[in-house]
Formats: sequence, C-alpha cells, structure tokens
Amino acid sequence: MSFLDQLLTIIPAERFKQDEPLSAHTYTKLGGKADYFVAPHTYEEVQAVLELAHRENVPFMILGFGSNLIVRDGGLRGIVLNLNELNTIRRDGNRIIAQAGAAIIDVSRQALTEELSGLEFACGIPGTVGGAVYMNAGAYGGETKDVIASAVVLTPDGELLTLSKDELDLDYRTSRVSKEGLIVLEATFELDPLGYEAIKGVMDDLTHKRESKQPLEYPSCGSVFKRPPGYFAGKLIQDCGLQGKRIGGAEVSLKHAGFIVNINQATATEYISLIRHVQATVKQKFEIELEPEVKIIGEDIAVENA
Repeated sequence: MSFLDQLLTIIPAERFKQDEPLSAHTYTKLGGKADYFVAPHTYEEVQAVLELAHRENVPFMILGFGSNLIVRDGGLRGIVLNLNELNTIRRDGNRIIAQAGAAIIDVSRQALTEELSGLEFACGIPGTVGGAVYMNAGAYGGETKDVIASAVVLTPDGELLTLSKDELDLDYRTSRVSKEGLIVLEATFELDPLGYEAIKGVMDDLTHKRESKQPLEYPSCGSVFKRPPGYFAGKLIQDCGLQGKRIGGAEVSLKHAGFIVNINQATATEYISLIRHVQATVKQKFEIELEPEVKIIGEDIAVENA
C-alpha cells in the first residue's frame, strides 16, 4: 500500500489536501505548498499519523494558526498536521482545560464568562493553546507560565505524557515543548475567581492598548524579535530610522517598529530579507544582536540554472 493510501486510512479524504498553499494558513499570508495537509479530529488520529510518518520516514510538522511563523516560498515537505479541529474548551472547578487547537483568545473569553481571572493578558494573542505553550506566549506583563498547571503532549515517537508546569520548563519564548519537539494536545490553566466586570475591564484596557499601538490592519507575524536584555527591539529599530523600510511587499511598520507587515503580496523571501536587513542595521549601529521571535521554516525555491 502506498504512503498516500495508508494516510487516507487514518484521515478521511475531506480532511486531507495535497500541495496545499500554506499562505492560506499563516497570519503573514506567506508560504509555499505543503506536500500533505491533514486535519486530525482526535488524539488517536494524531498518534496514528505520527506513527505512519515515523514508519515511512516522512517528515512532519504541527501547524496551528501560523501566527508566529514564516514558511519559506519553497513550502514544506512531508506532512503538515493542522490541529485546529482539536478545539474544545471546558471548565473544571477553577481550572480551564483547552485542546491544543483552541484559540487562546477564545480560552481567555471563556475564562471571562466563567468569571475566572488570570488569562486576561491573552485576550489579544492571535494563536492557539498549543502555540502558547510551545513558546510560552505572553503580552502586557503576563505569560503562559503564570497560569498553566499542566499539559498533555506527544513525544516525537508517539508516547503520551502529562507534564506539570515545572516539567514544561517554560521560559522567555521557549519551553521543553519547543526544545524536544513535543506535540501539545491540551493544556490545563489554573485560574482565580473574580467578578465578570473586573476581568472585562482589564481585557478592554488591554484590547485598546493593542489596537492603538499595533498594525492590525495588515498581515504580520506579530512581534518579530525577542526583547534584547536591557532594551526594546522596536525602539532600537526605530532609532535606526528603519520604519517604513520596504523590500518588495514587506515593510517595517510605521505604527510599531517591532512589526514587519505584508502590505502588498510580499513573498516569504522578501519578508525574511527585510528581517535580515533590520538585524544587520541594528548590529552595525548598536552592536546588539536581534534574535527572531518568529519561527522560520521550510525550503527556499530552487533556482534553475539557465
């Protein structure tokens, strides 16, 4: 039986696509095609696809909302597992348990409805629960590590584990998940009871700050660079006079220098070239290395010799 036939015994044809443009699945609207794009509905399907990939030596990767991701123009070989259909959210006492494909914004809204506080910081983060755990997502003084109690993960060889907060090794924009290539299936958040209006007031304030400062009108990957110790990436970029700098359809945002926006059908190559230009300029002026917060994956387009 061919690899494709084996894959279709696990994933129904309506949840499977070949040569799927990943630009349709990333916030930047960038990226080439995935060889195989599949959308599991159960943990068992995820495990089965993972086992098949290992058995047939086919590469795979996990994709959520693609909000902190740049896929190169050559796309991705092998399987792209999109977990967005794993998106249930439920309350258990003072805890919220959410599957990996649930939007972290939706989890924060559910916490508001349940009058549970702690996830207010996440009300504007455009990613999934799995992505939030993967990179210890945070905003406005809050981080995933502040509220997570545990996570259910799959190891690269298919073993199912439940890891405590301490075992997740969450740090600034990193975690054990990212270091070891684990796959998040669900997360449990430990929250505190608080009145609806008090929680909503904080969320409304953070939403106003985000909308007034960030270039939400254009596709982007969010904040491009990690915060250098003792500095702010956006301020360094601004002080280099780089706001408005363009390469092709990619531009350093005029609204917030820490963002690079896709203003006119940019390619991933243009977007990445602008990232490198910003890094080189800041390094030359300030002797500071800007480390990307965004993850860059995939293959470049092969250039054929004339």
